[in-house]
Amino acid sequence: QVQLVESGGGLVQAGGSLRLSCAASGRTFSSYTMGWFRQAPGKEREFVAAIRRSGGNPYYADSVKGRFTISSDNAKNTVYLQMNSLKPEDTALYYCGIEVAGRYDYWGQGTQVTVSS
Repeated sequence: QVQLVESGGGLVQAGGSLRLSCAASGRTFSSYTMGWFRQAPGKEREFVAAIRRSGGNPYYADSVKGRFTISSDNAKNTVYLQMNSLKPEDTALYYCGIEVAGRYDYWGQGTQVTVSS
């Protein structure tokens, strides 16, 4: 099995920054993508950003482009999400997931991000 543990969430004022981390352990795959998603109260889970283990350009939701940066440390099996210029609408529970063969089958428990106005 795969275990994903997120950390780094918290309460921040609008305009502030946070850095989320997601550490993976357990079963490994030769090729996969790690992504960040978020879910606000009463809303569907939405895609935020993703990066392939093999490299290449990461990709982002339009709502976070230019403000969030996803990166990874393959040696540590860890993916990061640097979030700058945070807005109240970024408030959500942030999850990381692993996509293998086109499906996100593995998820962490989430870390709460709250942005006050």
